[in-house]
Amino acid sequence: MQQTIDVGHYARILDARRAELTTRLARIETDLDQPRNADDDDRAIERNNDEVLESLGGAGQKELVAIEAALERIAHGTYGDCAKCGEPIAKERLDAVPHAALCADCASA
Repeated sequence: MQQTIDVGHYARILDARRAELTTRLARIETDLDQPRNADDDDRAIERNNDEVLESLGGAGQKELVAIEAALERIAHGTYGDCAKCGEPIAKERLDAVPHAALCADCASA
């Protein structure tokens, strides 16, 4: 049986998450652009903090790309279909990961 998903619901979730990530990534970029402290001990701490911020920024960028791709799938009418096998992605998976491009079977393969 073909499942029915509320694409508009997921579009709103994806748009909200995109806005949240865009704001967060802008703050990370601003923090990374701040002048560094002249004190050696403080610079070491700042360097560690920068590594964490860069890691968070990288993860945020990857999620943002996945969200943009999901919004494209919505626009093209293919949202909710696995990009690999073409089978429907379970609603529970979309609820957990709205930008999922693969069904659980293909994602775990």
